[in-house]
Amino acid sequence: MASFPGSFPSTRLRRLRKHPWSRKLVAEHVLTPADLIWPVFVIEGKDKQEPIASMPGVSRLSIDLLVKAAGEAKKLGIPAIAVFPKIDAKLKTPDGREAWNADNLICRAVAAVKKKHPDLGVICDVALDPFNSDGHDGIWQDGDVMNDASVELLCRQALVQAEAGCDVIAPSDMMDGRVGAIRGALDAAGFEQVQILSYAAKYASAFYGPFRDAVGSKNALKGDKKTYQMDPANSNEALREVALDLAEGADMVMVKPGLPYLDIIRRIKDEFQMPTLAYQVSGEYAMLKAADKNGWLDGDRAMAETLLSFKRAGSDAILTYAAVDMAKRLK
Repeated sequence: MASFPGSFPSTRLRRLRKHPWSRKLVAEHVLTPADLIWPVFVIEGKDKQEPIASMPGVSRLSIDLLVKAAGEAKKLGIPAIAVFPKIDAKLKTPDGREAWNADNLICRAVAAVKKKHPDLGVICDVALDPFNSDGHDGIWQDGDVMNDASVELLCRQALVQAEAGCDVIAPSDMMDGRVGAIRGALDAAGFEQVQILSYAAKYASAFYGPFRDAVGSKNALKGDKKTYQMDPANSNEALREVALDLAEGADMVMVKPGLPYLDIIRRIKDEFQMPTLAYQVSGEYAMLKAADKNGWLDGDRAMAETLLSFKRAGSDAILTYAAVDMAKRLK
């Protein structure tokens, strides 16, 4: 452990806190718009937006409005968006086949954004839950999700997203072996430059509820996701998950949720020294917004402090629904 020289009164730590300029000068971490990734929800239609009640300030956007919003994010210095679809319930099937339809909602949205904003990064989630009538990230059968059969379908999903112009494939399904399989499928199809951001340490959390409202999977979910998402009690297991995904070809890894798992972020960053992202998930965002609405917190300050805590813990970037609002504040 480091030794700290000096003693009071010759040493007064408050000296450097006295002025705003000196506080800025010695700040150990800085949050900028370039640290933020904006998750967005897309729906069918034109000039259409649907506010999400459980996520104040967040709306599902039709493709034309998404393209416009993506341009605003880019101007604010946000380097990338992550796109999630809410599809018509009639398109949902037990095998989630709409996920690898090359003309599906997510592929059309990606193509439209990349056409208008080619220098904005686009991240696509790879999991079947928005498309699966059972609400699971893979194929639900006999009371469980089938790992290897699901991985085959996730590879198909990743390929159509890459063909649409997706820059970063982000498997969030937590199936064993899916990163290596997706990397192999992308490379074989000539997409060796498409990046993989693995949801490597994704926990079976109580904080996902508003997101499931947003993509329409909440009421469809049969059982829970505890057989494939991580147990919140475990920390060492997260290191094993990350090690496996990096060995299989992941370029970046993610911890999800963020705030309840700052210790996991720190351990992963210290152990692997690889690009490590955090996802401030829907429940984290919603509780801060609710507290702000009720006057219990200064919402802007609490949001900024929370996002800075991710940086301090070791995150290189943060997915947050507050990205645009925060970028405006930081500007």
